Amino acid sequence: MGTDAPALPRRIVAQYAAGSLGTGGFGTLPGLVLTYYLTDSLGVTALLAGVIVTVAKVWDVVIDPVIGALTDRDLARRGSRRRLMLIGSLALPVFFALTFAAPPSLGPAIGAVWVLVAFLLTATAFSLFQVPYIALPAELTDSYDERTTLLTWRVVVLTVAILLFGAGGPLLRGLTGDPTTGYLLMGVVAGVVIGLGLLVATGSAAHARARRPAMSAAGVAVATDAEIVADEVDGARDGVLDAPPSAYRTGIAENFRAAFDALRRSQPFRVLLATFLLQALATGLMLAGAQYLATWVLRDEDAVTLLFVALIAPALLAAPGWGWLARRQGKERVFAWASILFGVAALSTLGVEWAPGAWIYVPVGLAGIAYAGMQSLPMAMLPDVIAHDAARHGPGRAGAFGGVWTAGETTGLALGATVLSIVLAATGYISTVGAVTTVQPDAAVSGIVVSFSVIPAALIALSLVTLRRYRLRRADIDG
Repeated sequence: MGTDAPALPRRIVAQYAAGSLGTGGFGTLPGLVLTYYLTDSLGVTALLAGVIVTVAKVWDVVIDPVIGALTDRDLARRGSRRRLMLIGSLALPVFFALTFAAPPSLGPAIGAVWVLVAFLLTATAFSLFQVPYIALPAELTDSYDERTTLLTWRVVVLTVAILLFGAGGPLLRGLTGDPTTGYLLMGVVAGVVIGLGLLVATGSAAHARARRPAMSAAGVAVATDAEIVADEVDGARDGVLDAPPSAYRTGIAENFRAAFDALRRSQPFRVLLATFLLQALATGLMLAGAQYLATWVLRDEDAVTLLFVALIAPALLAAPGWGWLARRQGKERVFAWASILFGVAALSTLGVEWAPGAWIYVPVGLAGIAYAGMQSLPMAMLPDVIAHDAARHGPGRAGAFGGVWTAGETTGLALGATVLSIVLAATGYISTVGAVTTVQPDAAVSGIVVSFSVIPAALIALSLVTLRRYRLRRADIDG
């Protein structure tokens, strides 16, 4: 596999990693506060709040393969995936701010519709960036270890983003002293920062464009090798290859078929996706429950900031360490170690039910160390899966793989909020409007603790069962 290719420039690694400032912000802040914003600011019932978040995220499952088709078509026609990434980067800040701009005075029903529509538009803008972004590592480098480095630094930035948005978002919300204007300020500032991160990462697509022949070898172009060669002989101008006729016929329906074909024929992709989806569900559940845990168990709404500091500060140091271990022990083995550590740490937080206190920051910190590995390693394994599929079945579509992967991740995160809302509704959680205070029943408080500890640990255990079936190794990629 491309052993003579030049090393990936540091500038490109930095540009690509900057995208995680945006993806981390979008994945963290809505997951942390959106359900809570609906139930404790707009007065929306817990079950309906869960439905809203789920519908918006499940929309990604529909739209991501469509975007995968469009970005593959852009690659064939323009030689780059940059166009959709740019559109998403510019649109997201506007829709993100609107999501948190609903006036509570309009009532829970109108507030629920407002948030649903705005968040649907935000999710669409994010997918326009995210689907081609996930496809880029297989196009930026052919090296097994270089992909690990690329994705490791991406996760370093991701951990910074989680800390920045997870801790800074609630702090921004509290600056005005009023929930309505506080959420609006948070939405505007966070949206702008997310958009800037996405814009910087869009520049890395140009390097993948310059490496078009290597992309075909990696199995990420829509066109076949022969068509690319013929196109180059005919004379590509300024590095942009004219798309062959077959590329123009690549449509949305075909990309859905390609997505299902990828799932059907690639056993490593199936098991890696199942593992990542279960873990996204576990982390999404803990993320959605963190604000409730801070407010109703630790009895301090602002304690969510400390929870995120405890989660992310250790992870900042841990991400390069997981990459170092993976280069020596193998990505799949180290991924399992990180998952086990996360599951044990999550389960140990159950004790906060009987003894709430600062001690909880210790297991949360261990979970943060594990989370760095749980993010970087599967994302470094995905380009290997794409290249392996291309070697066995001919050139494929990184856009199709990326679309399915993103859909699986967002579905897992969305279902985390859904599970939490079901638990809250079943245990009698009481929703409120604005600054109105209430007292939650003991059953609801217990439900919050179980949602943060026992259920995520069980999901991690299930993910280890699927991970055991992942059979792709270094020799299959570099051999």
